[in-house]
Amino acid sequence: MWDFEHEPLAAELAARYELAWMNPAECANRLAEPIDAADAADIGLVPIAALATTPGLLIVPGCAIAATRKVRSLLLVRRATQRLGEIRTVAADSASRASLAYTQVMFRQWWNPDAVFVPHAPELNGMLAAADAALLIGDPALYALEDRAEREERTGEALIYHDLAAEWIALTGLPWVSAVWAVRAEALERSGRTLEELAEDFNASRDHGLEHVEALVEEWSAKMPIPEETIRAYLTTNIHYFLDEACVEGMRRFFELATETGVLPEYSV
Repeated sequence: MWDFEHEPLAAELAARYELAWMNPAECANRLAEPIDAADAADIGLVPIAALATTPGLLIVPGCAIAATRKVRSLLLVRRATQRLGEIRTVAADSASRASLAYTQVMFRQWWNPDAVFVPHAPELNGMLAAADAALLIGDPALYALEDRAEREERTGEALIYHDLAAEWIALTGLPWVSAVWAVRAEALERSGRTLEELAEDFNASRDHGLEHVEALVEEWSAKMPIPEETIRAYLTTNIHYFLDEACVEGMRRFFELATETGVLPEYSV
């Protein structure tokens, strides 16, 4: 979002886009609202699961939130005394529908198809008190990793932290794609702009952000109790920002398996 927040392009983009900030699942909710509803959105950075449940969305080409190796911010945490196939309940943060859907697919396809997912606030101790395992997404996952050694020392409980992107890649050989920019077809038509023109704005902002990683590291290290080097590695190594052919193929495989396992309705990329 670099260009949307920094000059010389922020003012120009503000004339074309009105921004609102929220978690990924809420972004998807806003795109599913009737187009003339007061809180409806035209474009959103949405979990890819929303593409299968919200008709009329078009993918803006070029950008993705993806991973081609471990991602750190998507975790399944379980007790070391219980194997994956023995997990019966998963307490799940529902902030991202894609992460939840991916995890449900992996359980149904490979681990334990009878596992039940229950919504829960993203707090590890409470989640493990309520279920056999915990699904943590985003900042709570990063915080849990930072606290891993200290938690084990405090509690004496050994936990296994599965990086879900790494698990998916090991099982399929394909990237994990969490989110893409999506636009309502009707809104695009109303605007008189093209997908390619939207892509130019969002792809340029991504590229300029990657050119200013050190500024982002400084900004976010002041906001989060995480070391600078961890944030730098996350922004430069863990996240893959390009909707390339490998990512498209990963999305295709995800939707195929999500349909086969009954996690999502059929959808073709």
